[in-house]
Amino acid sequence: MGCLPVGTFALKVSGSHNHEKANTMKSNITILGSGTCVPSLERAPCSFLLQTGAQSLLFDCGPGVMRQLLKAGVSIFDISHIFLSHFHPDHVGELASFLFALKYPAPSSQKQLLTVVAGKGFRSYYQRLKEVYGKWIEFPPDRLRVVELDTQRSDFQQMETFSIRSIPVAHRPESLAYRILDRQEKSLVYSGDTDVCEGLVDISLDADLMICESAFPDDRKVDGHLTPSLAGKIAQAAKVKRLVLTHFYPACDDVDIENQCRSTYNGSIILATDLMRLAL
Repeated sequence: MGCLPVGTFALKVSGSHNHEKANTMKSNITILGSGTCVPSLERAPCSFLLQTGAQSLLFDCGPGVMRQLLKAGVSIFDISHIFLSHFHPDHVGELASFLFALKYPAPSSQKQLLTVVAGKGFRSYYQRLKEVYGKWIEFPPDRLRVVELDTQRSDFQQMETFSIRSIPVAHRPESLAYRILDRQEKSLVYSGDTDVCEGLVDISLDADLMICESAFPDDRKVDGHLTPSLAGKIAQAAKVKRLVLTHFYPACDDVDIENQCRSTYNGSIILATDLMRLAL
């Protein structure tokens, strides 16, 4: 499935004192996992945490993500939103365990609403999980909200302290890339797993930071994934200010990934490592 072009968008800001205070806070990113489905002591499956205002956003929920959150000093009860790029096990494999863990007794103040955002088909996916696990992953409406985004065209959601736009990308039918705009009007793009597709440049245009998959070296390109030079080409065309490469398969350990990306991109390149922290 290809992507569709995405236009620019504006963030609406409400005017309470708390919102004004949150507006002065910088958003921060923690790379929770920079790897893949291949077991590794160095790299957990691809995921990251975005803390913006009072919200803590988890992007993808693969194996080991709860442990990585603890290493980053974050409780699962702190997570306000989970954004899923697609339903492959290395990106959603710990979702049932995450929901189960939220059932563990905690102070009532920690029992906030959790919003799960994903492509069309997630409600069906979650229903099938409930058929297996039943009440252990079921929540009342004031504890769990599901938002399904369009997987045929661009979509937009205004959230509490940020806005988000999505586009379908070339990996799985439900695959999405996300662009987040915080109250400081700083923009973050997450490619999810994807091949080269129409729309990635548009959604990444002038982004302050792009977290982009770069699964295999240039000479080992596989369908459904990018390489360093392809990720760099997209970022260069979009005039991305900083490019974070992630989702590294073991083949990437033996080559100069940064140099391959530098052949097509002249901006700031960051090679993701687990528990790396970045300011947006």
